[in-house]
Amino acid sequence: MSALLTRLDMLRAAFGQTPVVRLADDTVELYAKLEFANPNGSTKDRSAYWILKRAIERGDITEDTTVIESSSGNFAISMASFCQALGLRFVPVIDPNCNAPTEAYLRTICERVVKVDEPDGSGGYLRTRLTRVRQLVAELSPAYWPNQYNNPDALEGHYRMTGGELCGALRTIDYVFVGVSTGGTIAGLSRRLKELFPDVTVVAVDAAGSAIFRQPPSVRRIPGLGSSIVPALCEQAWIDDVVIVPEKQAVEGCHELFERYGLYTGGSTGSVYAAIRGYFDQRPPSGGKPTVVFLCADSGTRYTDTIYNPTWVKESLGEEAAESRPVVLHLNEGRKEEHARLVP
Repeated sequence: MSALLTRLDMLRAAFGQTPVVRLADDTVELYAKLEFANPNGSTKDRSAYWILKRAIERGDITEDTTVIESSSGNFAISMASFCQALGLRFVPVIDPNCNAPTEAYLRTICERVVKVDEPDGSGGYLRTRLTRVRQLVAELSPAYWPNQYNNPDALEGHYRMTGGELCGALRTIDYVFVGVSTGGTIAGLSRRLKELFPDVTVVAVDAAGSAIFRQPPSVRRIPGLGSSIVPALCEQAWIDDVVIVPEKQAVEGCHELFERYGLYTGGSTGSVYAAIRGYFDQRPPSGGKPTVVFLCADSGTRYTDTIYNPTWVKESLGEEAAESRPVVLHLNEGRKEEHARLVP
């Protein structure tokens, strides 16, 4: 245990504050927190590290434990990298939506990668992956399942690290836009920011086809945003509004960020940027320009064959209606001062 804790302290030393940069904009004072500057290139480093930290401190993880988790994206990369540094075995459970660079990395660093190919009833693979995780936990005992969709340690990691850094970086925040998948990021950020900035509007950004906010589920092709279940952590988030973004708009958001600001970002960031545009198109700010913050959750390097590949976009998203735009849902109109806990 002491060896694990020593290695854990060495991992923590690798974390610095990710930059917060101002982006020129005519409508709002726009700031981006560059989470792709984390050690493994995404904001999932925060939740993965904190989950491992707390599990090791409680004794849920020892040197003999196999860590098993469902993820086809950045959380798997973060967990795989940290487990290797800690000397732990990690088995990721992925699906066909896992992009090629991510899968190649996982197969390089992990002795075993489990890939499911049977979709669940929503058209996605999450329920199938979770079933396989439960089977592996029983098979590979002693095992630990981080369960990122229902682990309060993920919330705490973003509350203390990501949220704490934002609170120290800016004097005021009027709006924060956060992509939602497992719910840990928005739960931690919303709680921390509303403590310091009581009037901040927290806007959750979800993908069209995701079931998180009770929208009709359908096939989604871009990993990193959305879910075919309602994550328990979302029930602990203080959310005011929601924006549902079609995947084609996510792609356009990525390209605009790159062309306008030189930010080469992943799919969830493109969705969030498109959500900001759609939100303020529908609700132009009155008076001065509000201060708006969003996370650049990861970089575009893992999406070169998809989002930044015109052929893939045309073949995979070509049938999406060209006129489809982000849809704003006002969940908490007029109740921000109450800090009510919202259940989607």
